[in-house]
Amino acid sequence: MSVISNPTTLAGIRGAERPASMPFFLQVTTMTWRSLVTIFRTPAAVIPGLLISAFFLFVYEASLGNASNFLPGLAGKSYLAFILPVSVISSALSGAALAGEAIVRDIENGYFNKLLLTPLSRGALLLGPMIAGALVLGLQTAVVVVVGLLMGLRPETGVAGIAAVLGLAVLLGVAFSGFTVSIALRTGSGAATQGASFLFFPLTFLTATFVPLSLLTGWIKTAATYNPITYILEAMRSVLLTGWEADVLARGLLAILAMAALTFTFAILSLRARTRRR
Repeated sequence: MSVISNPTTLAGIRGAERPASMPFFLQVTTMTWRSLVTIFRTPAAVIPGLLISAFFLFVYEASLGNASNFLPGLAGKSYLAFILPVSVISSALSGAALAGEAIVRDIENGYFNKLLLTPLSRGALLLGPMIAGALVLGLQTAVVVVVGLLMGLRPETGVAGIAAVLGLAVLLGVAFSGFTVSIALRTGSGAATQGASFLFFPLTFLTATFVPLSLLTGWIKTAATYNPITYILEAMRSVLLTGWEADVLARGLLAILAMAALTFTFAILSLRARTRRR
């Protein structure tokens, strides 16, 4: 780990056996840890995401908390459990931006170019920041869930359901982070990376955000049907509201994996484009 964290050492390595023989898993975990340290050195970048997600949950519950009394499909169920996944998706945006900004800092101080000179796997170089961003999202989701529990959330599947929501959130964080890492590699700009994270923002509203999908009509229903966020929301909602539904969870997981595959491919192409410019 000291080898990876020391720019001078890294720059001076030329075919040394230690980095070359480092297992891929260890490379990924080392880069993930380094990215986490970089992110948490500036708490001001993490705390707003936590506060905003909790704030959204308070506002949604205060303004729409009684909606389950008259919405078909939600009668007798908790609207808090229905709306909580929306706060999780909102958190994903800020968590994804942090991953890209960590890359930008390395590019700006020249450390990223030194990493490229080492035998470090390109996959580990990308996955480290992506997983770090996902873990930050997991932390944000845990805070949102705790706030929800204090507000009266009672998951239908208990502690296991909460763990499933956290797991889906972390995977979603990997998918979103892949996109911001790609933009960071292509532009080297913190402003562009921050702005890119909000390209996903419309997806959180072009879906069954406040009512079940069955109640949507017209173009918004068409958009929601093809929006992968819809199936992620449904997966989280199912474990909180109705119980274990294998088909719903499978659709949500497949939607996340498809997004992650696309963004990781984009990140690889972006890294190649950056290395060709050097």
